[in-house]
Amino acid sequence: MTDAALTPAAPARGAIALPRGLIFVAPAVLLMLAIYILPIVVLTGFSITDYRLGALRWEFVGLQNFRAAFQDPVFVRALANTALYAVLVIPTGVFLALGIALLVQGRRHSRALWETAYFLPVTATLVAMATVWQFLLHPTLGPVNAAITWAGFDPVSFLGNPALLIPTLALIGIWQVLGFNMVLFLAGLTAIPNDLLDAARMDGARSPIDRFLTVTWPMLGPTTMFVIVTTSISAFKVFETVAVLTKGRSGSETLLYALYLEGFEYSNTGYAAALTLIFLAIVLVLSIGQTLRMDRRVHY
Repeated sequence: MTDAALTPAAPARGAIALPRGLIFVAPAVLLMLAIYILPIVVLTGFSITDYRLGALRWEFVGLQNFRAAFQDPVFVRALANTALYAVLVIPTGVFLALGIALLVQGRRHSRALWETAYFLPVTATLVAMATVWQFLLHPTLGPVNAAITWAGFDPVSFLGNPALLIPTLALIGIWQVLGFNMVLFLAGLTAIPNDLLDAARMDGARSPIDRFLTVTWPMLGPTTMFVIVTTSISAFKVFETVAVLTKGRSGSETLLYALYLEGFEYSNTGYAAALTLIFLAIVLVLSIGQTLRMDRRVHY
């Protein structure tokens, strides 16, 4: 075979020669454009109009929808409720999962049983489990109030008292994220070499608390950062429990439920698009801010 046959054919005159790497990444880039970039562009276009679902005509309103959002008492209350929900769920869901992971890791014979028990809520459908919680917290039929009455106290209307709505939803949210966070911490604990713990013990860290503070906690830095970010996103995305348990009545509005009402119940598509962009901006700033702040303290 001659050398001419082995030489790649030169591109035709006028043709554009694309780098080979660009050809390989093109499908992923096109998929990202179709799934992420294009919907955001369309969403931004709707957010600056007064478009209503099914309308044949609409007008350009600029930033009016965004100004109306922060003047809307329902949206402001939803924003405050979501912030309170996140403040209750994030630290409790993270540190309680870490404590449970430390306890479960020390179990030799019953570890698999405890892992399964705590991880079951993650595999269950949240809408179905919200219905179960609705029965458990029922003021007259639920076993929770039955136990409270048996202890000599008055029944508590967990889902009827506006002051208890967000704390009750937060309790369910903690129960929801606990198993997933525990599994992540267990994976991080398993990856810590025993040699480090033995060395710390020989250097004077006799108590488990000393070894946790000097070895375990610093080595769990990457896992903790990931757990905090994912838990924060889950907390701000609370929707199912609100839709099933309270149906968004006053005192329980959250960002996603307010967005759902405006977009699908009231057909205010333009206004709902503006709320969506505000929600995405909050989650994005929170996630990036947490990552940048904690990444400086993480030991990889």
